[in-house]
Amino acid sequence: MPKVKSGKTSRTHQEVQRQGIGFNKQFGQHILKNPLVVDSMVEKAALRPTDTVLEIGPGTGNLTMKMIDRVKKVIACEIDPRLVAELQKRVQGTPSAHKLQMMVGDVLKTDLPFFDICVANIPYQISSPLVFKLLLHRPFFRCAILMFQREFAQRLVAPPGDKLYCRLSLNVQLLARVDHLMKIGRNNFRPPPKVESSVVRLEPKNPPPPINFQEWDGMVRIAFLRKNKTLAAAFKSSKVLTLLEKNYRIHCSFHNIPIAEDFDMKQKVSYILESNGLDKKRARSMDMDDFLGVLHAFNSSGIHFS
Repeated sequence: MPKVKSGKTSRTHQEVQRQGIGFNKQFGQHILKNPLVVDSMVEKAALRPTDTVLEIGPGTGNLTMKMIDRVKKVIACEIDPRLVAELQKRVQGTPSAHKLQMMVGDVLKTDLPFFDICVANIPYQISSPLVFKLLLHRPFFRCAILMFQREFAQRLVAPPGDKLYCRLSLNVQLLARVDHLMKIGRNNFRPPPKVESSVVRLEPKNPPPPINFQEWDGMVRIAFLRKNKTLAAAFKSSKVLTLLEKNYRIHCSFHNIPIAEDFDMKQKVSYILESNGLDKKRARSMDMDDFLGVLHAFNSSGIHFS
C-alpha cells in the first residue's frame, strides 16, 4: 500500500498561525496539511459532478477546497465556531462559495442529511461511534473515504484469526465492504498526532443483511468479551444467563409458550451450542457465517439478545 511522504505546510496554515488560532486537542484537531495526501484522498473518492459530499471536521478547509469545485455540494460539519468562520472566509468570493453548506455542532448529536459520499479526516476519539452512525444511516450513501488512527483502521479490516480481529471488525464487515487504502505518517498533520494514520474506504452493503443489528451486536458482545474462550464458557457467565433467561421469558409470554417449573437456562444454552457444534468454537477464529449460525441457533429456540 502506498505511503505518502510529508509535504510543505500550506499557506492557509501559515495564515491561521499568524491569526493566533490554536488547535483544540479536546476536539481532536489535527489538521491535514500535506496537499499530496489531500489529493490522494480526493482521487480515491472518485467524486462525480452530481455528488453531495459530507465532510466531518473540515478544519481550515484544505480538503474542502479540493472537493468543492468537483461536486454539486459540500456539507461540512464542524464543532469549532472559530474554524467554521475560517472556512467560510476561505470560500467567500470564490465561484464555488454557494456550494458550501455548514453544519455547526457535534456530528454524533446531529441528524445527518442526505449525501452521496463522505470524505473526512475525522477526530480520532469519535471513530467508532461515527463509523456506526454512518453505516446505519439511511438512505444509503455510495462510499466513505475516512482517515483513522492506524491501529483502528487495521482492526476494521482484520480477518478471523488476526490478533486485531475483534467485535469492531466483525460488526463493520457485516455492514460494509472495507478496504485499507494507504498509510499516512504523523508529520502530515499540524499539530502532529501521537499515532500513525491510515485512509480506509467503507462501502455499505446494500441491501443490508436481513438481521436486527442491535440483537446481533448483543450476541457478538458476549462472544468477544473473552475472545479466546470457547462459546460454551462465554455463555455460562451468570450475567449472560440472567439476561438470556429474562429475554426468553418475555418471548414466551408474548407467544403464550408455557415454561416448565424446573426450567434451567444453563442447560438450554449448553444444549443449543452442543447440538449445533458451536460449543468449542472461539470468537477469535469465527467468521461471519459462524456468527450468523450462532444467532440463528439461539433465535430459533426463542432466545434473543436485545
